[in-house]
Formats: sequence, C-alpha cells, structure tokens
Amino acid sequence: MNPDDYLMLSGIQHFAFCQRQWALIHVEQLWAENSLTFSGKLMHDNADDPFFVESRGDILISRSIPLVSHNLKIYGIADVVEFHRSSSGVNIPNRDGFWNVIPIEYKRGKKKADDCDEVQLCCQAMCLEEMYGTKIPAGYLYYGKTRHRTEVLFDEELREHVVSLIQEMYALYENGITPPAELKNQCASCSIQDLCVPTLSSRKKSVDQYLDCMIGEYAHEKTA
Repeated sequence: MNPDDYLMLSGIQHFAFCQRQWALIHVEQLWAENSLTFSGKLMHDNADDPFFVESRGDILISRSIPLVSHNLKIYGIADVVEFHRSSSGVNIPNRDGFWNVIPIEYKRGKKKADDCDEVQLCCQAMCLEEMYGTKIPAGYLYYGKTRHRTEVLFDEELREHVVSLIQEMYALYENGITPPAELKNQCASCSIQDLCVPTLSSRKKSVDQYLDCMIGEYAHEKTA
C-alpha cells in the first residue's frame, strides 16, 4: 500500500464537519492548534499506547490499532478497540476462542448535533470488518465532558453515508479543489478559522452581490 494513494480516515470527520476545513488541511496542508484541538489531543494521548493490551476477564482492550480499507482506500488509527469473548466472532493472534470487535472513539466535549463523529467511527468499523473478516453492528463514542459512552449503530444508511463522503473527498482531492468559505456558527470553534477567514469571504460575497444589484439597476434605468 502506498499511503500517497489513500486518504486519512480522520479526514472524514473534518469533511462531515466542513468540506472547506477538510480541504485546507488535507489538500492545502494547512493546520493550526487551538485550545479545543489541544485538549482533544491530550485525551487521545491518554488513550493511545500501541504496546498496551489490557485484559478484563472476557474483554481485551487494545489501543492505537492501525486501520486500513483497500475497498475504501482509507487508512488511519483506532483510538481503542475492545475484543469481547463470544461463542462466535473472529480469531485474534495469541488468544484462544472467538471475539467480537467493538471500536471506541474518544472525543472531547459532548455529543454533537451533526453526525461527523458517527461517520468517523463507522468508517473505523468498516476498516476493521475488512481487516478481520467480520461484521460489526455497533461501536461507542466516549465524550470527555460527559464521561459517558454513546452507542452508535452501524446501519445501512450510515454506511452508505460514509461511502458517499469518501467519494466526495476523493473528487475534491484528485482535482485539488478547496470549496469557498461560508460563515457558519461552528466557525467560532474551528482551529483554522484564521487561515480560512470566513468573515472576509462572506463580506466579499456581500459586496459582489451589492455591485451586481447596482449594475442591474443602472442597466434597467438606461433601458427605461
């Protein structure tokens, strides 16, 4: 696998949140930290230890598992994957029996109004399904603010949404397209707001609309 031919799995969360944010990071290679991304990084650092496997009875907890899907052409890292002993499931190296695979993604804050976290987790599950040759019906999002797990069901609608988003990502990536800025409420919490400058872009759009209107009125008066 050539990483240059595959997109990063984490990008699907950016893309679902804001296509321009994704393009600035993954097409134009721009990035900036803010307090939200830094606190999120600390949470991930606490979860990520690729050499650590914790055993709790019939549950194995593995951290920072590399992921890849050759079908989706996506690669990345899963924060935490739990393996639950089961009468059915998959074999895993150096362990007896069968195990169900459950991805866990750690997020700061609380559950969002949109589905950007859900599509990222579902994409992880789809990678794990391909890697282990299994079916994963659900996983969990853990939110740092509420300290609570939220179950996510990987139904066909969510899976189709993941595939559609990845196709859109590749369309923009392969053509080097960065969507224009659009000022939204979530811009205030975006770490690359200063690089995106949505207020200037929106102001320019308003000026252009004003000039178009004035030109239209002038043309109308000339023909009247």
